[in-house]
Amino acid sequence: MNQEFAGLLNLTLPERIQLVEDLWDSIAAEAESLPLPDWQVQELARREAEYARNPNLASTWEDAKQRILARHAR
Repeated sequence: MNQEFAGLLNLTLPERIQLVEDLWDSIAAEAESLPLPDWQVQELARREAEYARNPNLASTWEDAKQRILARHAR
């Protein structure tokens, strides 16, 4: 671990959780400034084209969530 941040391990568990939440919020607030790698741009384009060819193959989030929950309820 970076010695500069080693003291953070002395924080209580709730303090460390809050720190992680705060860090994540600060990252999320600036996420749009992070460029996507080329492979992600290409994959998104491929999926969009596939959806345009056959939108009936796509699932709503609710349908997908129900399938996932049903699989794990067994």
